[in-house]
Amino acid sequence: MTYELKELRRRMDGAISVLKDEYMGLRTGRATTSMLDPVQVEAYGSRMPLNQCATVNAPESRLLSVQVWDASLVKAVEKAIRDAGLGLNPQPEGNVIRVPVPELNEERRAELAKVAGKYAEDARIAVRNVRRDGMDSVKKAEKDGDITEDDQKHYSDDIQKLTDEMVQKIDTMLSDKEKDIMTV
Repeated sequence: MTYELKELRRRMDGAISVLKDEYMGLRTGRATTSMLDPVQVEAYGSRMPLNQCATVNAPESRLLSVQVWDASLVKAVEKAIRDAGLGLNPQPEGNVIRVPVPELNEERRAELAKVAGKYAEDARIAVRNVRRDGMDSVKKAEKDGDITEDDQKHYSDDIQKLTDEMVQKIDTMLSDKEKDIMTV
């Protein structure tokens, strides 16, 4: 059954990986290149991620620099950044678009902290669902006579320990992100 524990760990790590990605997209007042990851640009008759038509850099803590590779796409990239709902106001200068990252006010910080909490709760739910699947398969194996009752208890304890470890990791990530958001 250790193989199954590895599979459960892999699935729970997947939930934590998704949480990390979601947290990278949450703005904390500092400029990070990942802030523009969700931006989709209307280019060449289709929608494409910003990183497929430009290079994003963070030369300062409050500024992003977007180097557009094709001069004909500067307007489209500017519009995509403006319309992405990130609260950013891009300023084009030739093939480079400067994107100042404004300070977050207290209300917006509280809002972002709430969103971070929701992401963490979604991750906890995903981890608990994996735990439920693991517990169900262990109970089924015991019922089918594949493992003994003692083994079933042992495996259930292992699954619960793994779940507790993952939930603790999620709580730590949430705490760190909230500190990051609320720090001026």
